[in-house]
Order: sequence, then C-alpha cells, then structure tokens
Amino acid sequence: MKLTPSTRIYVAGHRGMVGSAIVRALQARGFKNLILRTRQELDLCEGAAVRSFFAEEKPEVVVVAAARVGGIHANNTYPAEFIHENLASAHNVIHEAWKHATQRLLFLGSSCIYPREAPQPMTEECLLTSPLEPTNEAYAIAKIAGLKLCQYYRKQYGVLFHSAMPTNLYGPGDNYHPENSHVLPALLRRFHEAKESGASTVTLWGTGVARREFLHVDDLASALLTLLDLESPPDWINAGSGSDISIFDLAHVLARVTGFEGELVWDASKPDGTLRKFMDSSKLLATGWKPQYDLESGIRHTYADFLSRLGTSKLRQR
Repeated sequence: MKLTPSTRIYVAGHRGMVGSAIVRALQARGFKNLILRTRQELDLCEGAAVRSFFAEEKPEVVVVAAARVGGIHANNTYPAEFIHENLASAHNVIHEAWKHATQRLLFLGSSCIYPREAPQPMTEECLLTSPLEPTNEAYAIAKIAGLKLCQYYRKQYGVLFHSAMPTNLYGPGDNYHPENSHVLPALLRRFHEAKESGASTVTLWGTGVARREFLHVDDLASALLTLLDLESPPDWINAGSGSDISIFDLAHVLARVTGFEGELVWDASKPDGTLRKFMDSSKLLATGWKPQYDLESGIRHTYADFLSRLGTSKLRQR
C-alpha cells in the first residue's frame, strides 16, 4: 500500500527513544492520523486489551517500536522479564494486526539477534547460524521470535509484515540510568558528571580496543520511513550507519563533547566484551537512504538534549 497523510498509523512504544523519533519523522512528513497509546492506556502484554484496541482502532499500518530494553547489567539481572515482556507484546500485536486486517506492519528487532561469533560485518543471512551472546540471549530470542512471526505470517497469509534490525542507537530521549543504560548514554553521563564535579580521572572498563557501531535515532526513523515506502521489502533488513568506532575513540569523542579535560584510565582487568559488533547494512544503503549525522555531530545533538532534560522528569533514568 502507498502511505498517505491520512493513513491510520499505530506507533507502538511512541514514548520511547525510537518510537518518539518515528512520530517526529512521520509528523514532519505530514502524517496526521497517528494512533498513540501509553503503556498505562494499553499494556501490550495483555492479549485481551490488545485485541480490543485493534478491533476498535483498526490501524492500516503498525510500527512496533515497543520493547523492554537495557544494557548488559539489565539483561543479566532480569532475563525472565526481558523474554516474557518482549515475547508477549510481539505475539499480541502481530497476531491481532493480522486478525484485524492491518495492511502493513514493521517490527523492530536488534543487532543482538545475530550470533556472538558471526562474521564481521554481520549480514542478514547470519541469523541462527551459531549460538547467541549469553548476556542478552533472553532479549535476542524474543526479538527473533517477533521477526519470525512476521516472516511466517507474510509467507502463509500474504500480509506485508516485515522487520528491521537496528544497530546500537542513541539520541534524544535515551535512557541514562547508571546501571541499566547502554554504553554511549552511560559514558556520556559519566563524563558530564566528572566534568561537573571537577574529577581528574574517569576509569573505563577494558582496554578500549572493542569496536561498536552507532546510529542516531533520527537517522533510524528516516530509514524506517524509507522501508515503509518500499513495495516489497526484505523479510528483515539491517539498519546501521555503515561505520564503527573503537570504545577508546568513542570515549575521547564523549570527553571532548562534554568538556571533560581530565585523564581517561583504562582498567584492563575488566572485560572488553565482544571485540567487534558491526552490521552489514548494504541492502538498506542500496535503497538510496543514508544517515545524516556523523557520530560527533550526533553526540553533540544528543548531549544538548541531555542537558535540556537534566534535573527534570523528562530525563529517562530507569
């Protein structure tokens, strides 16, 4: 189907970092008929509630950005909650979208669906070829299940349900919890607080040699709109920036952006984690889409947003 400004689009998870970016992108393109619900208004883990919502609203397009997310500590500490909440919400939304004749659904996964030892850069074909990273296996299994639900509903019923697998995201509305957040927002907050307190050093885990890929969330939103414009998108497609950076270099970018002028101390007794996690996004780039933010300008934009929310209830810290 061709999306028009009057298309009824349900964005699940519109208050999260990704969902809010999708809403901004849709509104900037003139879409006015957006269907939005907070978790208090609609718990996606409750099948009866999701069934009633779809029966009443009948969205033509659904973008599933709702998820229970977190860093290594959160994934290790709450694996049962991660697998239950993400499995339940994916199943309920995808199944009810099919039952109520939703014409198109785009499900968001994660780069962690790919095996721990996947060849670098990771292509879409790497899926299920070897074991997952144990620290986020629960989350990854739930995301793989959602991806496969879309694939098999499309195969059996002919519905245009498809998925995108984003790389590590950052940007406005990120989570800055000191333990449960991802590496970039966690370090951004640490460098900011070190600068504010006048600390002379910041100690970081590992050696800094590990490499990670990052994509600004507004660039992801523009990529998703590109996918929604495709008549026949792949069942799932990687969404990355096309470049990666060492944690050592990332730390220096964050120090520069936040204005921290002290020393960076690397604690080599702590693990580096997976040495490289880089996605092959050539299929997405072949559509003509490309990111607008380089990493440093994206971090500056994110830091400005962090400062604007600091000290208010708008700063996510959970």
